[in-house]
Amino acid sequence: MLFRGARVVDPASGQDGEWDVLVEDETILEVGPSLTVSAGDVIDTGGLFLAPGLVDLHAHLREPGFEHKETIDTGTRAAAAGGYTAICSMPNTDPVADNAAVVAEVRALAEKVSLCDVHPAAAITRGLQGEALTDMAELSEAGVRLFTDDGRCVESSRVMRLALEYATQFDIVICQHAQDAALSEGWQMHEGHYSALLGLTGVPAEAEEVVVARDLALARLTGGRLHLTHLSAAGSVELVAGAKARGMRVTADVTPHHLSLLDEDLVGYDTNLRVNPPLRSAEHRDALRAGLAEGTLDAVATDHAPHAPEEKEREFDQAPPGTIGLETALAVVLTELVSPGLLTLSDAVKRLSTAPARILGLSDQGGPIAPGGPANLVVFDPAAEWTVGDRPFHSMATNSAFLGRRLRGRVLHTMLRGAFTVRDGEPVR
Repeated sequence: MLFRGARVVDPASGQDGEWDVLVEDETILEVGPSLTVSAGDVIDTGGLFLAPGLVDLHAHLREPGFEHKETIDTGTRAAAAGGYTAICSMPNTDPVADNAAVVAEVRALAEKVSLCDVHPAAAITRGLQGEALTDMAELSEAGVRLFTDDGRCVESSRVMRLALEYATQFDIVICQHAQDAALSEGWQMHEGHYSALLGLTGVPAEAEEVVVARDLALARLTGGRLHLTHLSAAGSVELVAGAKARGMRVTADVTPHHLSLLDEDLVGYDTNLRVNPPLRSAEHRDALRAGLAEGTLDAVATDHAPHAPEEKEREFDQAPPGTIGLETALAVVLTELVSPGLLTLSDAVKRLSTAPARILGLSDQGGPIAPGGPANLVVFDPAAEWTVGDRPFHSMATNSAFLGRRLRGRVLHTMLRGAFTVRDGEPVR
């Protein structure tokens, strides 16, 4: 398979230029100008970008237990359609992925049906109850790299300290959903002008910031690897920047919807915009954008959270929070950050692919695009414009925060270990 004339953007090698890329079997055979192939397909990728396959640190595939929302099959089809070759699935399934048996079940299901690699995260605490730690030794031996009680914050400082101490022993990552329960009780949206205007219960940004500050202190105490997911507050960005300046082992991600949407967008009470943490004001959004551009925030993660239509069609305060995001993430970043010059294309690929792969310890993902490397690739048209929702989603769910919005950038081909998972814009099955 020869991709001819693509602009190859590869942060892992620093490469950014027009090249041909030759793939044989599962690997990249050659990268260079004017390559030829005696037999096989030649795809004209002139005017298109070719990059390492995207990697998502945070996706809810819902299986087992919530197959009416999403399955591993449909979730990974959506991922491949969005250019992803690897995703980390969250553990808040039923049963909870708090033991090796459930992790093995998720892996087995993924191996049968998925169009991208699935790396299951495991819960920090048993049953996501925030009390007793899971058997991290057994789970790390089973290949789990990231532990999180996502959807719930680990409220106990003692439990969080113990988790971070275990992280130093097993070279694992502790991922926190930073949200103080007492400060966020009954929340419906960000606390500010628009929560007062709309008559909805607000949650202050400080509900996130106080947990971020505590966990950074615990990470400093223990030396454990801490990852802060879906950050939404300006103060959180400032705290992470300070921790990194002190050389601490901390990473953080941000979602496309927090980088682009605002609390004022909720004036229509659209439940698709009810997300957790909530959309915040322009001050916070702009701080997130700056933090991503500067590298304080390491990665863009979708927090893909599918729900059944009847769940999102409830009253605003009754609808579950969450938006799907695997099929729109790349286009949102290109439209909202790259096109206006807030982020370079190379940095965008780094935040969507190379950095999350390194956080998860995936040596076969995120590049480099070089001879002998695995052929995990995405090809996309940066100029193609489309309206979200005009074409059916590949996810089972339709609860996208970007429904009806015009975006720029469309995935044409996704390749996993030399085999197409998406070709000409459509999943291969």
